[in-house]
Amino acid sequence: MLKDKDIREPLFFFLEEKYGKVRILEEKNIGRSRADVVMVTEGAIVGIEIKSDADTYARLARQVEDYDKYYDMNIVVVGTTHALHIREHVPEHWGVITVEYEGDALDFYVLREPTANSEVTFRKKLEFLWRPELVKIQQKFEMPAYKTSSRSFVVDKIATRVESGIIPEDALQSEICELLFERDYNTIFEEINKFREENGLHKRRRRKVNKKRSK
Repeated sequence: MLKDKDIREPLFFFLEEKYGKVRILEEKNIGRSRADVVMVTEGAIVGIEIKSDADTYARLARQVEDYDKYYDMNIVVVGTTHALHIREHVPEHWGVITVEYEGDALDFYVLREPTANSEVTFRKKLEFLWRPELVKIQQKFEMPAYKTSSRSFVVDKIATRVESGIIPEDALQSEICELLFERDYNTIFEEINKFREENGLHKRRRRKVNKKRSK
């Protein structure tokens, strides 16, 4: 029986072979759910949910709803236990990849390619970015600095400019993907605190890593 931990590393290699230049981010909180994998390509942010043979569909409906709020495309990766019925549980725009053992190695098969998710908004995608990253977007599109304003305030200002056509959607999409590609998790915490200190805001404390929730 395939479990989540058996699938992850081979899946990452498969995604790199299929999509080329990608950045893999693991376990991202989205709404009431947690995305198993986030794949950033040069033009899209893709949410990936893993349903191993040991998992159930108990939370999938809620997960689908949350994934569709945040990601340009979504994919569900399933073990053979779910391969026959998974398409009944996810929307048609979701991609489906099945995985099973072929000898001693895992074999991945694309049952359905993902297509664009029409429900996602730039407001949600901008929430992936931290304050210093939002500053880079403000500078690129010649926006006011809003140095003492909250992250949510800045997200709203950028999103409003996109919705009104001042900032081109394709240009912002490329910038968001590039920032996620270049993000350095070893230095971003220090960058955030440096920004807050320079603008008279309280420094943030490091958060404890939450234990993985059941699926």
